Amino acid sequence: MKGDLFSSEHMVQPATTPGMSVENAKCIRYTVNGEMLARQGAMIAYRGNLQFERKGQGVGGMLKRAVTGEGLPLMTVRGQGEAWFAQEAQNCFVVEVDPGDEFTVNGRNVLCFDASLSYRISTVKGAGISGGGLFNSVFTGSGRLGLVCEGNPLVIPVSQQYPVYVDTDAVVGWTAGLQTSLHRSQSIGSMLRGGSGEAVQLMLQGQGYVVVRPSEATPQKPQQH
Repeated sequence: MKGDLFSSEHMVQPATTPGMSVENAKCIRYTVNGEMLARQGAMIAYRGNLQFERKGQGVGGMLKRAVTGEGLPLMTVRGQGEAWFAQEAQNCFVVEVDPGDEFTVNGRNVLCFDASLSYRISTVKGAGISGGGLFNSVFTGSGRLGLVCEGNPLVIPVSQQYPVYVDTDAVVGWTAGLQTSLHRSQSIGSMLRGGSGEAVQLMLQGQGYVVVRPSEATPQKPQQH
């Protein structure tokens, strides 16, 4: 076969590293030798001897999902082989989490991660259910985390002198060492007159980085199984 489709730009090459790597801008490859975790429905192709098993969340996990709507349905991938993961042609990125690090990320942006990482669902301080129900997944440990983002993300430094205010529907995640609270940028009078549509932002203070996508959240499609 000939043509641009079969050029080296699109042709999958032999894996050069174990574990997670970026195959292209829209896809992550994982060379599995043991176990890893991924979002349910995110596998688009695989080869080798791999088994895919829905990961149960237990009663506590199900209650958290029901209350928070965080929705991080996972599957465990076991065996030896290669798998490719993607989510609606969104851009893919890999984050290295080192011991002592803590990375807070919106569940909708999680694609896959090493089994050596631990995660928990956490309420964003200052933004409970009464403040919009902001809940995120907090990753710790040592390993790689694969993320998706609509468009190219903005990584904005945060310092004590310069806090950053982000749209709650656009935030992807942030690093350890940042404190969060809700910030109201409109007066009550402005809100009563219709306002600007940007009434409340998430304020981050401290020393670190916040990741923002260049679009606001769109309604989530039902999860496919």
